[in-house]
Amino acid sequence: MIQFMKYCIAGGVATLTHIVLFHFIAWKIFPALQKSDAAVILFNLQVTQVDVVTRSFNSMLSNGITFLFSNLVAYIANIYFVFESGRHSKLVEISLFYLVSGISMIIGTGIMGFLIRFFGMQTTIAFSANIVTAVLINYSIRKFFIFKG
Repeated sequence: MIQFMKYCIAGGVATLTHIVLFHFIAWKIFPALQKSDAAVILFNLQVTQVDVVTRSFNSMLSNGITFLFSNLVAYIANIYFVFESGRHSKLVEISLFYLVSGISMIIGTGIMGFLIRFFGMQTTIAFSANIVTAVLINYSIRKFFIFKG
C-alpha cells in the first residue's frame, strides 16, 4: 500500500509535468486548445482557433512530444522513490519503461484524437483519456515486469 502511495506521488509529479508541458505546446507550438479549455480560461490565454481535424492532429503531436519529457521525469521518480532497479540492465530497464509507457500513451493518444475528431470533445477533457489509460496500464507492468518490486 505504501509503495502504491509513493507511486501515486511520483506519478502525480510526472502527470503535472505532462499536463503543463502539453498545454504549453498545444498553446504556443501546435495550436490545439479552445477558448473553453480550463487552462485557457484560468490563465486568460489567447488561442489560435483551428479546425477539428487540425486540433485533433495537433493535440496528438503535442502529447507525443510531451511524453518524451514527462516519461523521463516518471522514470527518475520511479527508480529513486518507488521501485528498486536491478531486475534488468539499465538499458533494458529504460527501454522497457519507455516501451510500456509508450504503448499506454499511444492507446491514450489514439482515444484522445478519436474523441476530438469524431465527437468534437474539448481538448482538455479528451486529454484526460491519456492519463487514465497510462495509470491503468503502467503501475502493474512496472511493478511486476520492469522493476524488482
